[in-house]
Amino acid sequence: MNERTFQTLEFHKVKQELSNFALTEEGKAVLLNMMPSVNKRQIEMRLEEVTEAVRILEKSASVPIHGMDGVEKIMASLNKGVPLRPDGLTKLYIFLDTCKKLKKYMADKQFLAPRVSAYVYSIEDIPEVADEINRCIRNGRVDDYASRELLRIRKQLAIQEERLKDKVQSIVKSAKYRSLLQEAIVSQRNGRYVIPVKKEYRGKVKGSVLDSSASGSTLYIEPEELSVQQDQLLLYKLQEEQEIENILWALTGLIQTYEQQLKLAIETMVHYDVLFAKAKYSRAIDGVSAAVNEHHYIGLKNAVHPLLGKGAVPLTIEMGDSYHALVITGPNTGGKTVAIKTVGLLTLMTQCGLHIPADKGSEISIFDKILLDIGDGQSLEQNLSTFSSHLKNIIEILMETNDRTLVLLDELGSGTDPQEGMGLATAILDQLYEKGATLLATTHYSEIKHFAEEHEGFINGSMEFNIETLRPTYRLIVGKGGESQAFSIALKLGMHPSIIEKAHNITYRETKVYSNDEQDIHAKKEMEKQIIVNKHKRRDRRNKAQVKPSVQQFSKGDNVKVSPGGDFGIIYKGPDDKGRCIVQIKDEKHEIPHKRLSLYISAAELYPEDYDFDIIFESKDNRKKDKLMGKKFVEGLTIDRE
Repeated sequence: MNERTFQTLEFHKVKQELSNFALTEEGKAVLLNMMPSVNKRQIEMRLEEVTEAVRILEKSASVPIHGMDGVEKIMASLNKGVPLRPDGLTKLYIFLDTCKKLKKYMADKQFLAPRVSAYVYSIEDIPEVADEINRCIRNGRVDDYASRELLRIRKQLAIQEERLKDKVQSIVKSAKYRSLLQEAIVSQRNGRYVIPVKKEYRGKVKGSVLDSSASGSTLYIEPEELSVQQDQLLLYKLQEEQEIENILWALTGLIQTYEQQLKLAIETMVHYDVLFAKAKYSRAIDGVSAAVNEHHYIGLKNAVHPLLGKGAVPLTIEMGDSYHALVITGPNTGGKTVAIKTVGLLTLMTQCGLHIPADKGSEISIFDKILLDIGDGQSLEQNLSTFSSHLKNIIEILMETNDRTLVLLDELGSGTDPQEGMGLATAILDQLYEKGATLLATTHYSEIKHFAEEHEGFINGSMEFNIETLRPTYRLIVGKGGESQAFSIALKLGMHPSIIEKAHNITYRETKVYSNDEQDIHAKKEMEKQIIVNKHKRRDRRNKAQVKPSVQQFSKGDNVKVSPGGDFGIIYKGPDDKGRCIVQIKDEKHEIPHKRLSLYISAAELYPEDYDFDIIFESKDNRKKDKLMGKKFVEGLTIDRE
């Protein structure tokens, strides 16, 4: 597996969605870094774990999983030469309490989920740690009763603080100091009580100046009679801090004694978090556990792409018994690419131990590698570089492929001369098959469809197209090759059957009859009439106005609906500077204002990128002349355009 495979199949998006179900940061990290396994027993074990976890969630959705809240970092700081602090000890206590609840929760799940419930036995009971933390730490601080010495010190501290406060108040209210003070208030500086003395009376107050006001008019003095009591208070505080450190060190030492047990409990909790995140994701996508094999058999029943949601058209595909190469043909935007990406993505998910959105009875083969060449369509200016890029990628695929490889190729051979592209695509498919790859390829080349029909181990497939609605259904039909549907669509939109029959013969070098039934005879007469008229008809082209910004733009080959009659036509040219388009309707070209036209289906949806529109718009004689003129100048040769 390589990063290109993960990115192209959007596996990172699946992992991101999956990680959102995890409660711990550690669990999220595990899921985001998840990699597919090639070990059949390991994959089956992981799938069974998820199945059991789903059963548990169906009985009780509330599983006591601890959010960890930095517990792993606390354990990592255990041997750094400093004691654990009260907040960290509190988090450890909550974690141990959750472990206790989880063990109780799993106690009656042995028959429902024997494997998953058994993991809880990895969490060892260590009540002495939990009890000692609970005894010593309360409300985020070391409790008074954590030790007798701490209790004694804090009592003395409280008494001394009261004495000091009383003494300070008596000083402020005394006649001796009343006239010397800036105001009758008490404040603290550096934890020591001071009184605000006017600067000019500094010599009348015995004591230490600890601070002064911004203007310098007030001095904050610690009176001499307070210093002894304040020193005693400071001594008690130092004793308190020392005793707290002793208690924290004792708790830290106790936890160090059970370090391995605690680390194993943390690992188990993270594993449960990962497991139940997979189970929650399975329920979210209506997932099932696919059977796995190592003999290249893929059998998906009503599978959907997990990122497309429940409204996606399901995919049913079976390959690997009598054939292990599927060639899918059909129109653009018909769902060919989604189909092969779905197979690749569901394979990755299964090998990661994830349930897949499919029906029960689905089966996935295990592959060491999934190699692919799937890319978005590019502009004409980029075709050469795009073709070279795809070709380099395919060369790498040819070098790496073996009989444990799933190869996915999209629009093989496109982006270059059709004949050379078709030949190259056929040779590549043949070589990959000889190397033993399990192969899914999409193409719009009809010759490759014939290649698949004639070669053992290959089978054709196509994406269903509803000719009545002129829309793809996105359903894969295995065993039947598809077509671009350009001829059927042209017939549906009113092009005369004889033109389409000529186009079919040119394209496929075979004869095929097309008919519009009751419209055929009338249309034939109309066409013969129009051929005579059109030979002597010339358009008067005048440029009297500029094209307005509001003119709707169309592309050659776009299928449009013409109002008010509701006829369908194909854009031949336009719009011009007056907003008029030339539209072919039932083999006749009409000049129609753009305002009467509305786009029905774009050319990009109906035809391959390199489709020759002359097949639709030009006569066979004109095409021959075009080809001849393209090679050399022929004196006296003229081409009549309609």
